[in-house]
Amino acid sequence: MAKKSILNKKSIEFLEKYLNNAAPTGYEWEGQKIWMDYLKPYVDEFITDTYGTAVGVINPDAKFKVVIEGHADEISWYVNYITDDGLIYVIRNGGSDHQIAPSKVVNIHTKKGIVKGLFGWPAIHTRKGTSEKAPKLDNIFIDVGCTTKEEVLKLGVHVGCVITYPDEFHILNKDKFVCRAIDNRAGGFMIAEVARLLHENKKKLPFGLYITNSVQEEIGLRGAEMITHTIKPNVAIVTDVCHDTTTPMIEKKTEGETKMGDGPVITYAPAVQQKLRDLITDTAEEKKIPFQRMASSRATGTDTDAFAYSNGGVASALISLPLRYMHTTVEMVHRDDVENVIKLIYETLLKIEDGETFSYFK
Repeated sequence: MAKKSILNKKSIEFLEKYLNNAAPTGYEWEGQKIWMDYLKPYVDEFITDTYGTAVGVINPDAKFKVVIEGHADEISWYVNYITDDGLIYVIRNGGSDHQIAPSKVVNIHTKKGIVKGLFGWPAIHTRKGTSEKAPKLDNIFIDVGCTTKEEVLKLGVHVGCVITYPDEFHILNKDKFVCRAIDNRAGGFMIAEVARLLHENKKKLPFGLYITNSVQEEIGLRGAEMITHTIKPNVAIVTDVCHDTTTPMIEKKTEGETKMGDGPVITYAPAVQQKLRDLITDTAEEKKIPFQRMASSRATGTDTDAFAYSNGGVASALISLPLRYMHTTVEMVHRDDVENVIKLIYETLLKIEDGETFSYFK
């Protein structure tokens, strides 16, 4: 008998719309509007801040506060230099991969609207054997079909315009979600689904739940760093993506072994509070939710670090979604893992019962 999916048609439609929308670091607001519109029926109120982090709140008057969090921004490029011949050189906005750029179509965001362009690259016929150059940040360039700098400027393109890829959501082989920006728009999706399940199952929480979609993670966890001082939570459960390390050219001895389809990944790291982590793993075992483990040497590199070390210390944990081809336009995750991250967060929240539980985390 096939298992019942917790994702419905409306969920998938939201995921597709949310992923297809461009929300580069520093320009997340249109995506946040989509996210807040979906979340609105399931929360009591919203908090937003100056830079665009959005928080849906359930039980805003409760004494104790729990955050569940993902981040809303995606990697992108900035226009950095326009040549006299009308070609555009770029710098990163987040961890954009220069090696995947050649031959990719791009959207340049201007006040006049989207300007289409492409990353050009010399034809294979003109590259000479052992001396041919690999793509690097200083030799990739965008062509918008202009032959002068003046033409480019007339299109509305100028230094500082942000550039994204237009690649859109699709499902591969029935259960693999593929798109750019799954890192970490999937996080915002999963925490919104937790809120939906709480609402539909009429669960009453004895604490305030702060469903937090942070901005600017890709350039240093900045959104989480700001919003945690506004919320001042007692507990934070962060979700992000991690690497599926089973594809070619990844060394498991250094990266560990985590695999798409084998369940959520629970991190062991100094920033992860061990009592909260144990609550999560115990919940997974009790509810028969498959999970994996990974270790981070110093920092998790996720918003977990920002929450953990704020406000004198916040009990924080990280649940990750295994993903293939991170920071490319074909990021891939397994539908089962998405559902199991949602289930694990949902079931863990139901284990946090009252004030005594919060004192346990100290």
